[in-house]
Amino acid sequence: MTESPEGDWEGTPMPDTDAERITAPVHITGPEGPWKEVREGMDLRGNASVYTTWGEWLTVAVGDPALRPMLGRDWQRYRRTTDPTIRYRFAASRLAVKYTAAAALGATPAELDLAYRLGGRPYLRGFDQIDVSLTHTDDLIAVGISRLGRIGIDTEPADRVMSFELLQDHVCTFAEKKELARLPEGEQAAAMLRLWTLKEAYTKALGQGLRLSFTEFGFGTGSAGLLAPDGTPAESGEWAFGTYPALGRYLVSVACHDAGLDPARDTAVATMLDEGFMGAVAELID
Repeated sequence: MTESPEGDWEGTPMPDTDAERITAPVHITGPEGPWKEVREGMDLRGNASVYTTWGEWLTVAVGDPALRPMLGRDWQRYRRTTDPTIRYRFAASRLAVKYTAAAALGATPAELDLAYRLGGRPYLRGFDQIDVSLTHTDDLIAVGISRLGRIGIDTEPADRVMSFELLQDHVCTFAEKKELARLPEGEQAAAMLRLWTLKEAYTKALGQGLRLSFTEFGFGTGSAGLLAPDGTPAESGEWAFGTYPALGRYLVSVACHDAGLDPARDTAVATMLDEGFMGAVAELID
């Protein structure tokens, strides 16, 4: 793994990454992208993800006259938020989702209508095949998108200390506890943090969040394949997982499910949206 001069690995896969099946997260610096890798990842692997900071979207969130139509149904929530920091972070996260989806689908952000399922998970109205996941911590925002099945994304500060001694019974399976107990004490906290983000990403992809006990499934320290509590493989290849460093101070984990959908299907917005839905979006924007 080679670090760039800025101290950011810029999406270079860590050893536990399924690099052939997951598009490495791309650092997006605002509306200008770069978006090429997002579209290429969607075309080649059926998924893409990005990470960014809310400060990189501050100019748009504060001064862009097109913010209201861009936020759409989120505009009222944005206006009701009195704390300016929370308000601008909210706007930045929604803009990041829309711009990422637009790049992945060959659309413009204003064409897309962001809505929410029970529990707050975002989705794109009119795109039943497209799955979206959003997460944030501190100043980092991460977005995942897939056309092949469910996707979940999670991020944590890389220096977050997770005590193996205190958390093992709540986070680890029996097999994971045995494996982590053999690690040097200095490596246990990092291994625990990796497990936490992978499990968060997987349960988010399932739509379960913390409702699914983390002790009911696991991962190995040397690979990201899904394991049963006893350490045996828990699935036959439908899932792919990866953990990546971001900005030199965060970890981002991604869980992607392949539901067997047609990988060659055209995901350009012009071919996926029907005219009636496009008319409804036009009325909403106007």
